[in-house]
Amino acid sequence: MNETHDEYTALLLDEGQSGDAAVLDRLRRDPAVVFVDRLEHQRDALRSLVPTPGAGVLDESPVWAYYSWRRTVVRLLGRTSFRRLRLDRNRNKITAHEQERLEHVTVGIVGLSVGHAVALALTLEGACGGLRLADFDTLELSNLNRVPGTVLDLGVNKAVVAARRIAEIDPYVIVTLWEDGLDVESVAEFLDGLDVVIDECDSLDVKVSLRREARRRGLPVLMATSDRGLLDVERFDLEPDRPVFHGVIGDVDVESLAGLGSRDKIPLVLRILDAGQLSATMAASLVEVDETISTWPQLGGEVLLGGAEVAAAVRRIGLGQPLASGRCRMDLDQHLDALADPPRPHDLPKEPADRTAAAAVSRDSVDAVVHAAARAPSGGNVQPWTIAADDDGLTISLAPEHSTAMDVGYRGSYVAVGAALHNARIAASAAGLLGTVTVHDGDPGLPVATMTFGSGNDRELTDRYEHMLDRTTNRMPGVPRPLDDTQARLLSEAASREGARLCLVTDRDDIETIGAILAESDRIRFLTPTLHREMIGELRWPPLDSVETGIDVRTLELDSAELSTLALLRRPDVMERLGAQDGGQALGKSTADRVSSSSAVAVVAIPGSTPRDYVRGGEATESVWIHAQTLGLAVQPISPIFLYGVESAELEQLSPRYAAPLERLREELFDVVGAKAGEALAMVLRLSHAPGPSVRSERLADRVRRRIS
Repeated sequence: MNETHDEYTALLLDEGQSGDAAVLDRLRRDPAVVFVDRLEHQRDALRSLVPTPGAGVLDESPVWAYYSWRRTVVRLLGRTSFRRLRLDRNRNKITAHEQERLEHVTVGIVGLSVGHAVALALTLEGACGGLRLADFDTLELSNLNRVPGTVLDLGVNKAVVAARRIAEIDPYVIVTLWEDGLDVESVAEFLDGLDVVIDECDSLDVKVSLRREARRRGLPVLMATSDRGLLDVERFDLEPDRPVFHGVIGDVDVESLAGLGSRDKIPLVLRILDAGQLSATMAASLVEVDETISTWPQLGGEVLLGGAEVAAAVRRIGLGQPLASGRCRMDLDQHLDALADPPRPHDLPKEPADRTAAAAVSRDSVDAVVHAAARAPSGGNVQPWTIAADDDGLTISLAPEHSTAMDVGYRGSYVAVGAALHNARIAASAAGLLGTVTVHDGDPGLPVATMTFGSGNDRELTDRYEHMLDRTTNRMPGVPRPLDDTQARLLSEAASREGARLCLVTDRDDIETIGAILAESDRIRFLTPTLHREMIGELRWPPLDSVETGIDVRTLELDSAELSTLALLRRPDVMERLGAQDGGQALGKSTADRVSSSSAVAVVAIPGSTPRDYVRGGEATESVWIHAQTLGLAVQPISPIFLYGVESAELEQLSPRYAAPLERLREELFDVVGAKAGEALAMVLRLSHAPGPSVRSERLADRVRRRIS
């Protein structure tokens, strides 16, 4: 073990310490020493990081690093700020918390030809905080096909070459060298204090001894063999009785392995590497050893790949992530042989003809009433109803099979039924068929609302007929132009006529607060597996999907960048990763931005939380919606997760991890909209001045049964 560190580690000098200041002064007087000071550029970059580091990091004292082999002194950020900036581009492939854990990992590498690439990869990623490097050999010109040194390093110990490169990347990595390499007797001392062992040496006796001692100590051993990207993992930390080399060499005598030449090693090497799995070029080369070539070949690209493989395995071990013992191959040639064109994305079509358009339905008919009821909005456009009609009347039943987790107690479905009932009343009045309406407290699957056809006509309802048919969801960004007093009054009256109260929020600060609440609810929805699965399941991608149910992605009014991002957000593994970090603040940004562009937020409040109350809330919601569009406003419904979770236990069932934040968000929304004690919320509507929607949602015909008397 070499204790003379200045030949391969940087001397770190603090100008504020008198002793260090004297050394710096002496170095400045030496004309052969070059000083490099780009500290302010580093500090500017540090201040620009997201999120901005705290004062303790920004104000950390810098150091001067003296590299004796280069006769150069470089001014650098202090340890914490240096690592924060240098490793910033790792995030969040490696999170900040994971990076801190990896800093406590110490890795030993035996053999610094292939091992140089491993040490380089580990250093670049910050996958360890300490490295112990062992190699007795010096760098030769023939090594430069695979060792990333230079001709200036020729004749220098390979471990020293690697250590210098590490120091020039990160002088804070703790590196110790064994320049005499390892033998059977020194293996035990080398392993003291290590967390992971990397074997890249050529000596078979050392390889076996290294594994046996690592097994005794419970240390994992990794080995990359460049041919076909072979990686071996031996988790002696998890399997203390595991045979070395996976048992393929049996109980070999270590002494018999010492001093073997290249050709003598081949039989055992073939057992270790599995002769049948070698590439044809490697197998043919082994036949030529000592004949036309001096030893087995190694390619620089394959060696670098091995470094990447080992670094990935070390990360898993260091972070306690799953990694089994065994062997795998990352065969680049095999992958290159399998090149194929990627699947081409499908372009979204232009708006199709509305299959449920009213043009083919006579206004003065029962069919018009049925059509109007079916045009009602519902959460996720799931249409949670069965609508049956004959010449005597119409019945709307709740279809529980179309419910979702957010539809707690079928409350959202009752709101949808109420909206369908309101549409039916308008159409019946326009057709001169308005009769008695009854709302039942029926169980799911039983009738919720019935209308007996008569000969009535309510002018106020009739006047809304065309507007009702034109009602649509509009998620376009808006212009936050204020509502006037007349608009506000008419909207409030539209709710009160149906037995609800409209909480109309027009204050800009309050609208921003609501946007933040709804954005956080969206984030939690993305990060809760069941809710995410159902949300993504609602999306329809034409022409691949039918758009008669669910949400046509074109109605989301996303630009091309947002649509591309949505393809990522569909993936549960991405959400799982974000959830593990409690991240994903951007997941609610679209909602926050659209709410911010609103003229008002309208919340329909109902006096209780019975099924009748929610049906009433649905009628009021549809009434407000129709009136808002009549007044030239764009309307977008927004359903926070907690909208229909009345009790704390219901929020716990919705999202166990986020139940407490959801309860807080619910309380904040109730407070900012001015909901009263005992009230429940039926719907949140975003009102804005915006251009018309690109596409209108469709409806499914089989939810309607028309009986001819």
